Amino acid sequence: MNRSELEHVLGAAANAVGEHAFVVIGSQAILGSFPDAPEELLRSMEVDLYPKENPELAIEIDGTLGDGSRFHEAFGYYAHGVGPETAKAPRGWEERLIESEIPPRPGLKRAIAAYFLEPHDLVLAKCVAGRDRDWEFAKDAIAAGVVDAETLLSRVDLLPVSTERIEGIRRHLEALAARSS
Repeated sequence: MNRSELEHVLGAAANAVGEHAFVVIGSQAILGSFPDAPEELLRSMEVDLYPKENPELAIEIDGTLGDGSRFHEAFGYYAHGVGPETAKAPRGWEERLIESEIPPRPGLKRAIAAYFLEPHDLVLAKCVAGRDRDWEFAKDAIAAGVVDAETLLSRVDLLPVSTERIEGIRRHLEALAARSS
């Protein structure tokens, strides 16, 4: 998914729920800081998002624009309505969101305010999820220089997981950083 497709999803979400501010927390949040992010970070065809002021409306986004919807079938990408609790990012992530204004699209009279996970918070949230593809994303983000290993390591202790899990993530990140230098 590229930035234009992400903006299309945000416009469709605005139309679906009548909101004009959204938080993007999944891998596509990288497009908030890096509109031309490296291709290896843009493999997902799904945007994880929720309306900033009314997160409970995410269910409507999922139903209208989600996996298997007409929107998905027509465009090949889709929205996944989530809630703020979905982001297992370091404490304070809400204060580090990257804001971007999405210009009005056809059918929308207002711009959209999009709030994206800051790249280090995004990578750490992916590390908490811990799937192979999440670690691949972390490795690619470090290798591409879109995140700094020292900043990642400085925030590991802020993750909302057990001390044991934090230590495992720290070891894994240290190994990734050593391989990319």
